[in-house]
Amino acid sequence: MTYAALADRVDSRRAALGSAPRLVLLEAANDLETVTTLLAALAGGHPVLVTSPGSDGLVAAYDPDVVARGAELTERRTVSAHAFHPDLALLLSTSGSTGSPKLVRLSAANLDCNAGQIADALALGPDDVAATTLPLQYCYGLSVLLSHLSVGAGVLLTDLSVVDACFWEAFGAAGGTTLAGVPYTFDLLDAVGFASMDLPSLRLLTQAGGRMDPATVRRWAALGEERGFELCVMYGQTEATARMATLPPRLAGTHPSSVGVAVRGGHFRIEPLSPSEDAAPGVGELVYTGGNVMMGYAESPADLARGTELHELRTGDLARFDADGLVEIVGRRTRVAKVCGLRIDLDRVETDLADDGHTAYVLDGGDRLLVALVAVDDAVPDRVRRAVSERYAVPRSAVAVLALDAAPRTVSGKVDRPTLAAQFAAPPPTHAPAPAPASQRLRGWSETSPSTQTQAGGAGAGGAGAGGAVDEVRALYAVVLDRPDATVDDSFVSLRGDSLSYVEMSVRLEGLLGTLPPSWQVRSVAELVRQAQPQGVPVEAEPGPVRRWLRGRVVETSVLLRALAIAVIVLTHAGVLEARGGAHVLLAVAGYAFARFQLAGARRSDRVAHVLESLTRIAVPSAVWIGLLVLIDERYTGWNAALLTSVLGDDVDAQWRYWFVEVLVHLLAGVAVLLSVPALDRLERARPFAVPVGLALLGLVFRFGLVDVGSHHVNGRPAAVLWLFALGWAMARADARWQRWLLTAYVAVVVPGIFGDPTRELTIAVGLLVLLWVRSVRVPAFLVPVLVPLASASLFIYLVQWEVLGRVGYSLLGAVAAVVAGWIVWRGSTPLVEPVARWVGRRVSRRMGTPARSGSGATLS
Repeated sequence: MTYAALADRVDSRRAALGSAPRLVLLEAANDLETVTTLLAALAGGHPVLVTSPGSDGLVAAYDPDVVARGAELTERRTVSAHAFHPDLALLLSTSGSTGSPKLVRLSAANLDCNAGQIADALALGPDDVAATTLPLQYCYGLSVLLSHLSVGAGVLLTDLSVVDACFWEAFGAAGGTTLAGVPYTFDLLDAVGFASMDLPSLRLLTQAGGRMDPATVRRWAALGEERGFELCVMYGQTEATARMATLPPRLAGTHPSSVGVAVRGGHFRIEPLSPSEDAAPGVGELVYTGGNVMMGYAESPADLARGTELHELRTGDLARFDADGLVEIVGRRTRVAKVCGLRIDLDRVETDLADDGHTAYVLDGGDRLLVALVAVDDAVPDRVRRAVSERYAVPRSAVAVLALDAAPRTVSGKVDRPTLAAQFAAPPPTHAPAPAPASQRLRGWSETSPSTQTQAGGAGAGGAGAGGAVDEVRALYAVVLDRPDATVDDSFVSLRGDSLSYVEMSVRLEGLLGTLPPSWQVRSVAELVRQAQPQGVPVEAEPGPVRRWLRGRVVETSVLLRALAIAVIVLTHAGVLEARGGAHVLLAVAGYAFARFQLAGARRSDRVAHVLESLTRIAVPSAVWIGLLVLIDERYTGWNAALLTSVLGDDVDAQWRYWFVEVLVHLLAGVAVLLSVPALDRLERARPFAVPVGLALLGLVFRFGLVDVGSHHVNGRPAAVLWLFALGWAMARADARWQRWLLTAYVAVVVPGIFGDPTRELTIAVGLLVLLWVRSVRVPAFLVPVLVPLASASLFIYLVQWEVLGRVGYSLLGAVAAVVAGWIVWRGSTPLVEPVARWVGRRVSRRMGTPARSGSGATLS
């Protein structure tokens, strides 16, 4: 594609974005559509937040006006809800990945400045061709694109890895001249035999994204001299747009520990450390000044209106100038641990271990050093523990060693230190344990000897490790959701889980992983395993049966309310209790679940399909069951089986026994219709709290009889209880305290007088307020096997209760029998209903679906 053709595409996309500035969230891929949208947003003055696909957390945190995925622009509003500083152009995550709400604010001047600095340092020209070997949401990857575009060079857009033979075919065909990589990229190049490749056009390799071992730098520099290309080591941070320093290629072989000199127009100085920090002579914090220093950070949408707040960047890196005036990074200022009262430079420990021949990553564990070793023999961890203990004068018990087959890495190829640290989360055993159950195997602890406590990172003795954890969770999703096609990249929501399956899944996951992170249902299997917080007693203190049953388990409030509500409903109908109002609480819980699951889809078609799948799971078994009753009980009519009692039913109490099911079906059908309207879907995304509050207020028109909904069974009609469903929806969207207080006031005003029964109204009010204010409850473990079946099978228990009570008797025995029968029906019908629900979802997705993204391999020239 020529630059002229690209310009036409950009102009078209710019027109689609409009002239008034709006916040654009761009889910980046290494493809032409991403580049087009990025350039269009920058040219049109639209601040653009570049992130990876599936960044629901950033959508929630920054409420973008437009979400761009491939060629699709999802407009959430036509006029921005935010105020922008006129200089703001780009927002990037500080980590080069996605999900963190803390972003770097960059101006157009920052981007232009750094693109020019890089082009100057690398002597880029129109004849150069780069390949997108790094993600575009990563500042290094983005800088490769922008610096080459700034001089009219070519760019090969591809998402292929350097280990893929097709990548090298495309690179050779495009006449690739420059190749960028992080240290891990160079490991991959070694693995694929780069040294023997025939790449006549290649003139430059660039390396950044972390320190590369000096010996490796020297080796690649020598290879370049032999093969006719140069190696340029670079240094930078997202806070400096991308690059701050480059090491002239001619110095790579003689100064492999250095990152070189500041880019054109930039300046470094060394800020002395305090005496308490005990630094070596000449070492201090590296401070950078230049036109590419960011405007500042953003942690909320309000920060987008702030102007430039920084003129120099305190990098947090410890550095010194060598005898030739070159900058040498020697560590991180924050990479200092205090163990047993001693300050220990973690980077120094890593360097010392590297000198001993080990690939090691050292982390601060608070009261201990965490040492991760890659690809070592069983005897090595004990030797390393002993060496670190003696070398740094700390007790051996203050050194934890983790043996890994390979280090986890981020999307940019850097070592994923947070994930690495999470693998040290559980305490090591002090004796050789018997084969552990799954919930313990996930923690990955094994032992190499009585005196050596080593945490296994891959498959270990008695443990599946992190990979085993991912496999077990994926298998659990496949079983519970009846989705054998589930992958580690799927989430509960992407697999179309709903409130019926949520209960069983959440409790079983909690038993497998420990306390689940917030919004676990939208996290992928792999991310969930990484972020789950292990819970339970140490392996060496495995509790007995009594302690296991008495210890606490965290259960979400919505799950607990479902279980309690259905139990109260059945016991009340059986004459054992007199506590009405449970069904109305369940309606709010249904609205709460609707907002959490059905509205989590990225596209409008996904949302509608998810709603209709859930509707099918409720309507099909209900219609079948009630249809059978029509055949054997003359009190029921065809309108009951059609779930149209509120429209055409008679004033016969038996016919209204299933009002709750009918209400739920009608309300879900109604919101599916609303979401299918693009403008209403955009409105809900733009105002996720205001929309359900508006519906709750609209529902008061029917609640207080301002509009007649019928002459009998009024509180069992969809319009009359719309406010309850909408209220639960709003509760799920209430993130701020003021929003919760607003809903509390709503409950206080609306609930009293609804039935003329103070006890019933109090039950409803308490249930609603608990749902609003209490997110989870710790209950004794022995209650979980009771709560899970009750909550999971609540719909089916509700359906069968009348027939079971009529035959067994209106008594405690009858209530128990109804619960058991409902659970049996639920388990038996799910394999039959689930394929139908998924078929409905697929049909809707196809009818409302959007075109797939463009493929990789496009070249700009």
